[in-house]
Amino acid sequence: MSVGFIGAGQLAHALVKGFAAAGVIATQRIMASSPDTDLPTVAGLRRMGANLTTSNKEVVNNSDVLFLAVKPHIIPFVLDEIGPDIEDRHLIVSCAAGVTISSIEKKLLQYRPCPKVMRCMTNTPVVVREGATVYATGTHAQVEDGKLLEQLMASVGFCTEVEEDLIDAVTGLSGSGPAYAFTALDALADGGVKMGLPRRLAVRLGAQALLGAAKMLLDSELHPGQLKDNVCSPGGATIHALHVMESGGFRSLLINAVEASCIRTRYLPQGATVPSGPGEDLPGSHKEDHPGQGSAAAGGHPGFWCQRQAGPQPQEECPRTHEEEDLRTLSLRRNAPGPTKKT
Repeated sequence: MSVGFIGAGQLAHALVKGFAAAGVIATQRIMASSPDTDLPTVAGLRRMGANLTTSNKEVVNNSDVLFLAVKPHIIPFVLDEIGPDIEDRHLIVSCAAGVTISSIEKKLLQYRPCPKVMRCMTNTPVVVREGATVYATGTHAQVEDGKLLEQLMASVGFCTEVEEDLIDAVTGLSGSGPAYAFTALDALADGGVKMGLPRRLAVRLGAQALLGAAKMLLDSELHPGQLKDNVCSPGGATIHALHVMESGGFRSLLINAVEASCIRTRYLPQGATVPSGPGEDLPGSHKEDHPGQGSAAAGGHPGFWCQRQAGPQPQEECPRTHEEEDLRTLSLRRNAPGPTKKT
């Protein structure tokens, strides 16, 4: 088996490093493409022994499992380029946020009668084999294809199959989750420094606290709320600290962050911008919000992005009205006046 990556950015680098550490595949059997050979991730892949090229077609011709690891709005252009080279042996795995399996299959059906497509969402801790990955299976992918992908991704962390309509929510939770954790850790370390701890020690203690807490939760069958209660002594320091966090809306901030990431994911393939204020227009209200709309000569890819045209449109390719209402609600929440801070 050989593995290829269209795109040699952070995701490809993290997965290759994880695969190499797990010993699931030799790096010599991995190839990645990038138009920019000066990227730090390209240099890192080369140091690990992976094969690098500027040709997407070369990657396709030298791989059995093909990961699409590029930005969502680039996917249709990549599929147009590599479509004629896809063969029956290829398993196409899209890692692009918000891009549906059906839209990829629709593209590849122009070149192949039964393209095997799967969609996955993972995160950067795969680099230390502690990733969180979910995947969904396309129309023509077989059971053994799912087992192959799960074998690869389970070697670098947790992996499970889900229905495709859950993947956007997974993106908001575990896909973006490491950034939430790093931000929380940075703030915890700042608190330690404020109270007199050296920065290096504060970061290490904060990281170890998060690592230990996560391991306790995963190794037990207790609800996280119960584990939290176990730390809180009556009238103690921890319950006073939690009161401050609750007063600051800590839980709501995390819930809103997951929601914002999930909603944004649904619009990434269209190149649209989620409004940040109630006075801004929603995606889809103007033609220029959809760069893929129009003729192929104009660089458009009809049917791939949402197109607000006359006549019926495939439901999975257009944001539904309730998603637009979600955006309005989120925008109003972001711009709601907060409590007055005392100085």
